[in-house]
Amino acid sequence: METVATMDYGSVPGVDKPVSRLVQGTVMVGSGDLDFSFRLLDEALELGINTFDTAHVYGGGDNERTVGAWVNSRGVREKVVLIGKGAHFNPDRQRVTPWDITSDLYDSLARFKTDYIDLYLLHRDDPSVPVEPIVDCLNEHLREGRIRAFGGSNWTAARLREANSYARSSGQTPFVASSPHFSLAEQYEEPWPGCVSITGAAAAGEREFYRQTQMPVFSWSSVANGFFTGRFTPDNLDSFEDGSDLLCVRCFCRADNFRRLERAQQLAAERGVTATQIALAWLLRQPINIFPLVGARSRAELEANIAALNIPLSPSEMAWLNLESDSR
Repeated sequence: METVATMDYGSVPGVDKPVSRLVQGTVMVGSGDLDFSFRLLDEALELGINTFDTAHVYGGGDNERTVGAWVNSRGVREKVVLIGKGAHFNPDRQRVTPWDITSDLYDSLARFKTDYIDLYLLHRDDPSVPVEPIVDCLNEHLREGRIRAFGGSNWTAARLREANSYARSSGQTPFVASSPHFSLAEQYEEPWPGCVSITGAAAAGEREFYRQTQMPVFSWSSVANGFFTGRFTPDNLDSFEDGSDLLCVRCFCRADNFRRLERAQQLAAERGVTATQIALAWLLRQPINIFPLVGARSRAELEANIAALNIPLSPSEMAWLNLESDSR
């Protein structure tokens, strides 16, 4: 089937720009290959993806410096939505504290060479830390204009409710976005400590929270680390050596997911698209306010991801793909 690569946009409270429904991850962007990095970001923006996901820990700061250099060299700061993430753990301690949030935020602003970040996400949560000082800290930065909106990455619905209850009771701004893992493939193990997934039966309550609140969800590993490419089969799992591939094997390569892959491949063959596009279309048609993070590395991959916006799936096909039904 032919699809027209046109971007859809949503909104995030506090962000005064349209937010592209697909968000380009930038973990592959760095100063080691500026030609590749700038060309990829140029192509994403040209195709309508104006929202870019970054993090304080990516590349030890090189990621943010490179994205910032691109934004400033192109003069597009008011056209793009920068998602920054801070307060990630380190090997010595969990760092979800007002001091670390502030330190990481100032680092990121200096690296980007900008005076604000559109959406700032706490990269991890530490449930042993009370929500009150965290909310107070983020609101201080919001009032000072350093961030336009904030949320949590790998925060549970329970902690988001707790934080937002305090924000409302104290007359402050709440968390307005969340970034858990979500994909058609169920995540059976966390790839890194402190990760939160909303896949599988055990996370039905988490998904219901997002359905009811319609809080924007910036889902990471949206196509399960390449699982739907078909490179992974039950017979070749011991042949992978690359770190990203090993994560896919450990987290996603289970019997139920291979059944999901087979069904995605079957439907893709009928539609003239790829199984990865079917998996992305399934995610985009969830009854939540979803903004999938994707990690395209070429114009062709960018165009394929955008084309998934136009792939229709019926409710029966959605259920069949996720093994909730054996008929479609």
